[in-house]
Amino acid sequence: MKIWYQSYVDAEHGESYWAWLRKHLDQIIDPGTEIDIRGITPHDSYAHPLVEFRCAREMICNAIQAEREGYDAFILGHFQDAGLYEARSAVDIPVVALGESSMLYACQLGQRSGIVTINPRYISWFHQQIAKYGLEKRVTGVHAMTFQPGQIMEAFGDEEKLQEVKKLFEQQAIPLVEQGVDVLIPGGGIPMLLFAALNGHNVSGAPVINGIPIVVKLAEVAVKLRKLTGLNVSRVSDFRQPPVEVIEEFLNNPKGL
Repeated sequence: MKIWYQSYVDAEHGESYWAWLRKHLDQIIDPGTEIDIRGITPHDSYAHPLVEFRCAREMICNAIQAEREGYDAFILGHFQDAGLYEARSAVDIPVVALGESSMLYACQLGQRSGIVTINPRYISWFHQQIAKYGLEKRVTGVHAMTFQPGQIMEAFGDEEKLQEVKKLFEQQAIPLVEQGVDVLIPGGGIPMLLFAALNGHNVSGAPVINGIPIVVKLAEVAVKLRKLTGLNVSRVSDFRQPPVEVIEEFLNNPKGL
């Protein structure tokens, strides 16, 4: 099994993150699974919908490329899931996403989940994302720390900075738990990977989930189920597949000229 893992940073700006991510992925993949990390340039450096939109377009192109190169599945390793539905509509291989997978799995761990994101500018995006997935009654709160996407990477390998980020996370998580949230989701692959070092991490008894193993395992399961049963996404509505010429037009006309 060969999986493309799409990061929204690149090798230059996310070198330390990718090194930690590579180590983490090697620990969780099944025997026989290969997983390649790919980036986006310019990377996601500022929390804003315009940046999400730009990165989403490149991600969709990469999903198409992954299918054409023979990958069995494509992981959108970016919690905001920008472009997820469009990517699913464009390819036949399974496309699984960090945000959606984390939220859906959290529903099996508790009745109400809450997200603590890295930057307040993501709060409205997450509320729209939650509504898109129909999870308003299950993912009931979004709070935020204050980081740019790249800043939190400074805590990798630094115990003091890790504890500082953990404390800032808890400051935002405790009010969510007090409001009835019983599962906590770090709103991003970078904080998820950082907190992977905290075995059994919880805040006031509410588990803090790491969505990276979840999305990887769901990708592996999607590939296996497809081989066993032929199961694929519905082509009736949101994931209706466009004609080949429309996909080629999208690939070859990046600026709409």
